[in-house]
Formats: sequence, structure tokens, C-alpha cells
Amino acid sequence: MSTSSRRSQGLKYQRGNSLHSDGRSYTESSQSRVRPVTYNDAYTYALRVAFLSHLLQPRARRKEYVAAPPTHKNRASTSINDMMKDFSLVRDAKSTRFPRGFIEELEKRLTGVLQGKEKHPEYSDPLIKRTFAAFFNSLTEQHFKKRMKEDRRVEDLILIFFSNATKELQKEQQKEIQKGKPPGDEWVKLMTDRHVALFVRLILLVLKANDWMREKPELVARLQNLETKLLAHDEDLADEGGKKQVEVIAPISYEVKDMPLVQVVSRIFGVTNAQAQSDINKNKSVWTDKAALQDLKTYQAHLNLNSNRTLIAEDFDLEESYEAWRKNETPDLSQMMLAIVQANPDLAKSTPGASLPQFNTHTNGSHPSEPGVPEPARKSSLNSDEGSSYVIDQPVDMSSLNLEDDSINKDAGAENIYTFIPSDPRAYYRFILLQALNYDLNDSSLQPSSPSDDAPSIKLLSRQSSEMLNELCLRWRIPMFSRMVLFLDVIREKFVEQGISLDTLDSAFNFVKAPPLENKRSSQAGPIFVFTDRNRWTIADFTLMQQLLSALHEALLRELYDAMLHSYDSKPSPLMSSVLYVLEHHVRDDPGFSENRDELSRFQAQVTDGLAQKARDMYSDFVDKEIPQESESWEFYHLVQLGKSVLKLVEKIQKRFKRNPEVMGIDPVIVLLDCTLPVYAQDARNMVEQILEYAHQTGQEIPIEDGFDLYRELVEIRLKHANSLPDVPFAFHVESLLADFVWRWIRRTDEQIVGWVEQAVKQDGFKVRSAAQQIPTEDERHSDSVIDVFRSFNQVIDQIAQLNWDDDFQYAKFMTALSKSIGTALARYCELIEQMFGKEMDRMTPEQEAALNQTRQEKWMQLAKDAWSNRERIEPFQFFPESFVKLNNIAFAIHQWDKLEHEMNVDALADVVSRNMPPITQKQRRTNNYVFTIKVVEAEDLKACDMNGLSDPYVVLTDEYQKRLSKTRVIYSNLNPRWDDTVDITTQGPLNIIATIWDWDNFGDHDYVGRTSLKLDPSHFGDFLPREYWLDLDTQGRLLLRVSMEGERDDIQFYFGKAFRTLKRTERDMTRKITDKLSAYINHCLSRRALKQLLSRGISISTMSNFLNRNRPPTTNAPPTDADVQNALQPLFTYFNDNFAIMNQTLTSEAMIMVMTRLWKEVLQTIETLLVPPLSDKPSQQRPLNQQELDIVFKWLQSLFDFFHAVDDETGEVGGVPQTVLKSPKYHEIQTLNFFYFDTTDNLIRTSERMASATVQRQQASKNRLSAPPSFGGATNLMALPSTRRAKSIMLSRNLGTMRKAKEEKWKEAQADPNDDMILRILRMRPEAARYLRDRSRQKERLAAAAAAEMIVKQSLMQGSGGRMAGTLGRR
Repeated sequence: MSTSSRRSQGLKYQRGNSLHSDGRSYTESSQSRVRPVTYNDAYTYALRVAFLSHLLQPRARRKEYVAAPPTHKNRASTSINDMMKDFSLVRDAKSTRFPRGFIEELEKRLTGVLQGKEKHPEYSDPLIKRTFAAFFNSLTEQHFKKRMKEDRRVEDLILIFFSNATKELQKEQQKEIQKGKPPGDEWVKLMTDRHVALFVRLILLVLKANDWMREKPELVARLQNLETKLLAHDEDLADEGGKKQVEVIAPISYEVKDMPLVQVVSRIFGVTNAQAQSDINKNKSVWTDKAALQDLKTYQAHLNLNSNRTLIAEDFDLEESYEAWRKNETPDLSQMMLAIVQANPDLAKSTPGASLPQFNTHTNGSHPSEPGVPEPARKSSLNSDEGSSYVIDQPVDMSSLNLEDDSINKDAGAENIYTFIPSDPRAYYRFILLQALNYDLNDSSLQPSSPSDDAPSIKLLSRQSSEMLNELCLRWRIPMFSRMVLFLDVIREKFVEQGISLDTLDSAFNFVKAPPLENKRSSQAGPIFVFTDRNRWTIADFTLMQQLLSALHEALLRELYDAMLHSYDSKPSPLMSSVLYVLEHHVRDDPGFSENRDELSRFQAQVTDGLAQKARDMYSDFVDKEIPQESESWEFYHLVQLGKSVLKLVEKIQKRFKRNPEVMGIDPVIVLLDCTLPVYAQDARNMVEQILEYAHQTGQEIPIEDGFDLYRELVEIRLKHANSLPDVPFAFHVESLLADFVWRWIRRTDEQIVGWVEQAVKQDGFKVRSAAQQIPTEDERHSDSVIDVFRSFNQVIDQIAQLNWDDDFQYAKFMTALSKSIGTALARYCELIEQMFGKEMDRMTPEQEAALNQTRQEKWMQLAKDAWSNRERIEPFQFFPESFVKLNNIAFAIHQWDKLEHEMNVDALADVVSRNMPPITQKQRRTNNYVFTIKVVEAEDLKACDMNGLSDPYVVLTDEYQKRLSKTRVIYSNLNPRWDDTVDITTQGPLNIIATIWDWDNFGDHDYVGRTSLKLDPSHFGDFLPREYWLDLDTQGRLLLRVSMEGERDDIQFYFGKAFRTLKRTERDMTRKITDKLSAYINHCLSRRALKQLLSRGISISTMSNFLNRNRPPTTNAPPTDADVQNALQPLFTYFNDNFAIMNQTLTSEAMIMVMTRLWKEVLQTIETLLVPPLSDKPSQQRPLNQQELDIVFKWLQSLFDFFHAVDDETGEVGGVPQTVLKSPKYHEIQTLNFFYFDTTDNLIRTSERMASATVQRQQASKNRLSAPPSFGGATNLMALPSTRRAKSIMLSRNLGTMRKAKEEKWKEAQADPNDDMILRILRMRPEAARYLRDRSRQKERLAAAAAAEMIVKQSLMQGSGGRMAGTLGRR
């Protein structure tokens, strides 16, 4: 391509800017239009071309068959080898090879011939079947067949057939001679030619049936020529009854009924056949083939002269384009001239020149239906190739033909000099094309094309109209690109006039871009290349293409505007996708289209305004449909339905435009949202305010669920609003307007939730949930009530969580209120379970029930009999499975409560409240409710109430109105009991509590031991530090109470911690009730009496169960062996195993370990009591053990450790309490007694002084960590000193994590901060250390007072400056 251009430098498509014509002729730059195209002129020129097409029909189509006299058969003088030279002399051997797969198809056709299935009658002769069968045998031979497939040489097939046919015919000749009927000398040769010709014809039939003739045109031509030569001296092959026929040339008909294209012109222009016949008869002397030849010669001359009668270089943008067009034009003209001469050889005689080419006129030709006849010359499609539609049947020598007319005036004027070519071919062609399209579109008999996956059913031009238009283009020399542009321009006009649909417009573009399937096989450059390579176009065509694209763009935008206005309808316009497809693929993507930004902006603004009005109208319709006219009738339901209607429409439109959200830069969804959501938000605020105001005035209460439904709807709409319109704020704060509904729901839940718990407990049978006769799994060992309770708790929380409340502070306040209600319900559950559990555990044994009916004398007699009978075995307590299920329920509740705390993210909720709460004034800071935690620790020197000189004490706490607050467990046979029982008491002011100690008896009333009282005044606990009180009883002895206080506050952590501590205390108390049933026997087996009896040889362990034998004098024997020591505990082990077997059937593994751990603590406490007296400042009357007794006690401790650890000897698996739990601080304290037990008093005092001095130094070094032991001073009044023990407050024991951390810190403190408590307890058994005990007690009191004072100062400085741990607000 040249780099130069007359109007552009290097830009291919910047052309036509100076042209202002609209649809002008392509020669307008060099030729002026004489006059506009009239209807009659267009008809006349179309009729001329149609008539000329009839005159130039190929001769093969004008032949007819007539009877002929028989002729004498003569053998052709040319041998078969001479005939086959046409194949051997071909330069391109590939062009004459048969296609791949041909052999298989030939086999099928030969099989049909042999089986008599061939439809052509000439193959039915038996002799022909014999020769074909001989060839078929050779063909099926594998070696020959393989060679044929590889070489694909048709001459080899023909020669092999010739050889087989000759042999078979010679055999037939011999047979006839033997019969006396000699066929003649030339018979074999003639019949061989005939059979070979039939074989060649069969090859052509196979090629035609498989559509291979177009791929192998040269092979077909050679085969047709060979067939003609073979039959040159033969008669017709389909000889029947002796009738012979020959072909003769039929005369040309001048009747319109024999002229198909003339009839097409008549129909298009609405002219009758008679009128057309009259016009032809009038002008047939002028409209001759000679005149057509003269037109071509004149056109050729003007082309050579670069005259304005043809396209000239100025009509093209690039010189190369003009040269390319001219180069293709010259051979086409030559071919058309030769075709005219071939149709009328007489014209060659009148043509000047040395000699004319010789044409094969098929005088001996075949029938047109036979494969030997060439394909029709004319192409019947708008998309035919740029080359000539005429094909010369046989090769000719064109060198002697003069194609120029010497008589042409090179300076001809502007008048029309052609017979068949109009003055403005482009305008005439467009006019006729429009007429043809109008006629075909209105023709009801014209059937549309069949729809396919790529194209819908269309109805454009008929085949006859296409042939006629193609003939016009061929005669008028209209290039292919001009034809396409003019066709699209006519389509544009019809579309703008709404004469065709969008599908037809799309099909028209596809029609010019992608030709039909039958035209795609052309070997020349197809229409696709012509349409896309616009460098070859004329300037007029390119300009017209730009103009029609612009006009189509404007028309399509109008269509798109109308379609988009239906975007919000229930059924959108189906045209939108079609319009967009045509716009994008045929208009906007076309290189000739230049987009106008201003036009696009105006379109977008108009569509946006139209859509906005549609959206407002639809919203108004929703309001009219969903909202009543009278405001007094408004309900939340109406507003919810209005919101649902809006959201439903939005979701439908979003789904509709999901794949293509924007249409020409317009987002219908955003327009809809922008016009509906802000308006709905404003209407919602006004309606909600009016509904609430009206309800308040009339005293009505709006249902809570209506408020929740409205909130969910408003939140969903607000989310859509925020996502779609981020810069537009929502009209109001939804949470502030509807928060009262949540508070109402919380208050209603608070009123009902305790009832839910009571109903769940009432309906629970407390049975394991396994099938009968099956061992329950771990998950089946709790009953339904705890599941129902926590299911209701979760449903309550989910009800708020599922609202997705968007105000974190309000949400945290909601959850705080709910946690208080749930905690209260959980405390009620624990209370009910513990009451039922206590009744079951405190029930009488069968012996006790029988003793109720005995007299006092009978009771004493039964006791004496039991002692005399020397019982060795004590039956285990008959626990109810329901009791263990209750314990499992509490353990399950603990884990569920801890899980609930993590799911709610309690710490984050508390942090949100603390960060958003307004500053608290001093008046607001005052607490109205106080929680006192009272721990009944121990008692000393109690009064003996039993015959054995001991008591079975327990403590009852009551208020000043004799209302029972708490009751401790029973400590059997002990005057210095230790309970460690805790109770929480909530009060709003000072409260007097009374502690009464009772002695538990099996028979009759319980005995009174002593009483004391204590005033709980919140003003004395302003520092919130725990205090210890030694309270003297009114009889003898004293009681130690540890009291701490914390203000009850509206805090979710506090409520969760309070409920959790209630659960843990319930679990601990229930576990203690279980272990208390075993503790009496533990104390009996690990008592000093049992130790004394073990050292008395000859007395079995059975005497340990006989309480009346305690005064029998011991006998002196040898020290007991290790086996004796071990066997002394065997009854206790058996007793444990019997009880554990009962527990293991129902208790979970976790609860089982918990019970065993508690029993282990009882064992350690019993052994500690056996070794040393309790901690006090007074000397004790307890006798220290000797070395032998001490060794036995520690052997017992090791045996019990192994028993509770329960290690399998074979597997080494631990089946009991983990070692880390068994080796508790108490266990290590007992182990330290070995170091100090037999040390001198002076050494013990010095050791104690060193430890006390180290404690003081640690307190001074670590001001913020105080660990002095509780005071054991001998105060006889209610004065108490603050304790520096770590207080087990609600906040520090609110979940499993905080409790686990507290235990770890306690163990670390015990290991890092040893004290001298054990040494002081040993010194109590040394009378000479009484003075030191008093001095050490005063020293501890002073240290505790100093530490407490420092703690008070620190707390006052830190008050109000702390904060909770920050966290992220979690939602369930």
C-alpha cells in the first residue's frame, strides 16, 4: 500500500470530511447526475438486463432431445492411453487426485450397482454388472486398495477398470462365437469404451453426491472430457426399446413465460407480463447481445482512457485502492465478453481480428441433469464474488479476440452512451433494490429463513430478487463493497420508516458480514474481506457508510429510549437486548462510526429523567395500594408492606440487570433507588412518628412483633440505601425511634423467664436420655430441663441478635438487661435443683425410718447390739440416679453458660457500654444494692454433745427476722470443724445476721451448740476489702467468718459473673453433700483411734467400726508391717469402690473426677487434722504423734494418693484424678510436716521468725501484692481486721477462664511465698511456745492492718481511673 493519499497522510479511515453528498453516485466526483431516477426508467433498465440475461443463457440449457435415425457404430481411433494423457500432462498433480474417503464411497456405489439398487437404468445391464464385479474384486484386494488410498490417482482406477472390462468382454465374445452369434469385429472395443464411460460417470456421481465437485473442479473437468471422448461414437446409454435420441439446439424463446428474471422485474415493479412482453417486443431489436458486447467494449475503452464514465482515481482515497480495483476489472470484462461470444458465436464473425477462439459447443453434449454438465454460470446471491458471474465452459485462446472498439469517441459527451448501463448505475441500483425489498417484505408467499443458533428467522430478499440484483450489479459494474453499502443504506431507510424489525436489521448486517454457507467455499477473496478491508472502498461508499451508521445510531437510541422506559414494568421490553446488540456489534464497533459525546450525554439525561419519573410513579402506586388514606388507620404493617413492595421491585430490577448493570452509561437500578429509597425513608419517619403519637394519645399499645418487623424492613432498606447511595444520609435514626419496642420485649421476658425455668424443672423426670438397658453416653447423662432452659436462653438472645441492631451502645444495653434476667432465671434453676437434691440426700435410711417407731430404750439396745456384733462392713449410701443427673445438669449448665458468654462477647459489650456511658456524678455513683459474700470458715473448742465426747456440728445463718439464709454441711465427730461454705446475701442497707451451730443427731432433735451474731453494714466495707471475724459463741468456743462486699452494678460482666458463681457454688455444695455421705467413714478410718488399734497387734481392722471399743486397753505387739498398714485401708478402699460404682453409672466423667477430687480434699483435711491442730493463738491439748505413728500416716497418704490417681499397671493410663490436682498446695503443706514435726521448739521458733521477716521484706518490695494469712488473734468482740487474702469477687470468678487463672495464681503464690502456718500449728502442741504464739499473733495483726491501710489508699487513688479491656462488639 502506498504511503501517499490525496486527502490523508497515513490515516486509512479519515476520509470524506469534505464531502456533503448523501447517497450520490460513485462517479459524482467526475460526472454530474443528469436527472433523478424515475420509476419508469428504473423499470426499463431492469427489464433490459433481465432480457439480456435470458439471451445469454448457456447453450446447454437451450438443448432438447429429438428422435434420430440409427447410426453405424465406429470405434474411435484414439486409444485409451491417448485419452488418459489429459491426466498425465496436468502440471498440478494434486488437482486431479480424488478426495480422501473417496474409495469407501466408491465401494458403496459399486455394491449398489451389483445389488441392483442403482437408480440410473444404464447400470442394470447384466454384462455391465459382470465387468463392474470383476473390478470390485480387484478393488477390495487390500494391497491395491491401500495403494489407491495413498496415491489417490484416478487414472490408475480407470486403467484397472479398463483391464478388467476388456477381459470380461473378451470372454463374452468367445461365448457368443461358440453359440454361432459372432458380435462383430469392433464389438469388444465399442463395449469397452461404453463400460469405461459408465465407470467414469459413476465416479462423477460419487463426487457429486458427496459435494466434492467444487473442491476438485479440474478433476471433474478432466473426467467429463474423458466421458465425452469415450461416448463420441456411441449412442445414448439408456437405450430402451430401440428408441434412439440425439440432442439438438433449441431456438431462443422470446416469450416472457420463459424468462424468469423478466417475470421477477414485472412483479417487483407491478407490471403485467403482457406489458413486459410488449416492451420486449418493441425493443428486442435494440436490446441485443451485440449491444451488450458493445457496452462492454465501450466501458473497456473508457476504463483505459481513465474517463469519467467509469470510476477514476479521484473516487478513491488511496492510489493503491484504485489500482487494485482496475486490475480486477479488466479480466472480468474480458470474461464477460467471451461469455457473450460463446453464447452467440456469430458475434465472433463480426468482431475484427486475425482469428477467433474455437469453442466446444457440446453438440454431442450430455443432458443437463447428468454430472457431465457444468454448474450454472450465474451466482444467485448478493454476496457473490467480485469476479465475473460467467464461466467459460472450455479453455479458449483469448489472444486473438479484439476487446476494444476503435469507433469509440474518446471525447464523448455527457449523454448516455450505453444500451444496458444507465447514466447513474449506483442510484438506479439503489432504487431497484428498494423496490425489490419492499416487494419481498410484502410477499406473503415468501417464506422466512429457518432459525438457527446464530441467527433468528429472517425475511429479506427472495432468491429470484437476489439473482436479478446480482445480474444488475454484474452488467452495471457495481463493485461488491458498493453493493453492500447500498444494501445497508436501503435497510437503514426501511428501519427508520419502521418497515423492518430489529432482527431483520441484525440479519442484514450479518448478511453482508458473513455470507451464506454455500458461498463460503469460494476460493477467491470473499465478501467478509471486502466488507472489512475498507481501504479498497470509494470515498462515496465510506461517506455513505458513516451517514447510515449515524442515522441508525440515532434511530436505535430512540428505540432504546422507548425500551428503557419499560425497565420497571412487570415484563420489560424485549427490544432492549436486541437494540443494544445491534448498537454495540454493528454500529458502535464499526470503524466508520464516530461517536458524538454531546448526543450521548443528551440521551443519558433524557433516559435518566424518564426513568426517574417512572420510578416516582411506581412508588406513588405502591403508596396508594399499601397505605390507607386516613392516618388514623395507619399501622406498622402498612409501612412494612410498602417497604417490601419497594425492595421487591429493587431486587427484581437488580436481577434483571445483573449481567449488564449499565446501559449506555445509565444504571436503572441506581435511578430507581435514588428516586424511591430517600422518599420512603422520609415517609417512614413521618408515619412512625404519627402512629406512635396516635397510640400514645389513645392509650393503645402497638404489638411488639409489629415493631420488630418494621425495624427489620427499615434496616434492610437502610442497608440498600447505604450501599447504593453512600453520599446520601438516611432520613432518620431508626434505632432511636424503635428502641422502646425492644425494652418492652425485655421487660416482658423478665416477667416470664423464671416461669419458663420452673415449668421446665416441673416437667423434668431427671432421667438419663439413653435407651433402656443401654449405657448412656456423656452427652446423654443430663436431663431435658437444662437443655430446655438454655434453649430458651438462646432463643431470647437470638431474638435481639437477629434484629441486627445497628446501634452498638443500645445493643450492649439490651444484652446487659437480658443477662440480668437470664442470670436471675439461672439462679432460680440452681435453687430448685439444689432444693430437690438436698431432700434426696437428706432422706432417712431404712434403719433410720425403722428407728422412728422405736422407743428410746429400744434405740439404745439396738446401738449396743450393733457394737457387740462387731460389724466390719458399712453399706454404701444408696444414691438416687436422679440426684447424679441433677449434678450433671449443673455441670452442663456451667459449660453452656461459659459458651454463651463467649458467643455474646461479653467483654466487648461491657467495653462498648463503658466507652459510651456519660460521666457518672457522685450522686449517680452511689450504689443501692450490695452483695455480701459470707464464708463460714471454721470453729474452735465447740461444746461436746455426743456420748463419745465429740459433736457433729453444722451452722445455720438467719437474719434478724429468723429467715434462714444458709445452712452448712455437717462435720462429723469434730470439735474444731472446718466448713468453708459460702453464701451471697443481697441487701440495700445494714443487716444483722445470726449464726447458730447445731449438733446433728440421727435420733430425735438436734442439739444446740452455740450462737453468735454479726452486723453487715455497707458503710464499713467502703474499701470493698474482705474481712475476717472471730465471733465468740454464747456457750463456749468461737466461729470464724470471712466477709466481703461488692456493690451490685448494672454491668453485663457482673451479671454473668454472679450467675456463674451461683452455678459453681451450687455444684460445690451438691458435690459436698455427696462427699459428706462418705466423710464420716473417712474420718473413722483415718482417726487416731484407728491408728492406735493398728499398732495394737492381734486386733483386726473390724474394731475400727466399733465405736464402743475405744476404752479397751491396747496390747503390746511388734510394729505393723507394710502389708498391715496397707490392709488397714482396705475397708475404706472397698467402701470407695462400692460408692464409685454406683456413681459411675450416672455421673459424667467430669462430675466423677470432681467428686473424687472433693473426696481427696476430705482425705487431706482429715490427715492434716490427725497430724496437727487448727491454726490459733492458743495452745492445743492435741498430742503429737510419735515417729512410728507419723510413718504410718504418711504411708496411708501415699496409698490413698495411688488409689485416687488410679494408674493402670499395664497401659499406664490414668483413670482417676490427675496428678496435678492431687498435688495441691494442701498436699505440699502436709509433706512439709516431715521436716519440722520432731524439730526442737527453739529451732521451730527461729524458723518461724525467719519466715516472718522474709514475709515483711516481700511486702515492702512488692507494694501491690499482699499475702498475709488471716488473723487468728484472740479477740472476743466483733472487731475485725481487713484480710489481705485475694477476694473471690464476682468479677474475678465470672467464667471458667477467670477461675482457671485465679487457681494458677494461687498455686504460684503458694510456691513462691511460703508461710509459717504449719510451724505455728506444730507449736500449738508445745506448751512452752504459748508466749511466742501470742506475740506472733499480734505481729500478724499489725502487718495485716498496715497492708489493709495501704490497700485503702491505693484504691482511693485509683478510683474512677480504670477501664475495661477493649474489645470488638460481637454479635451472635
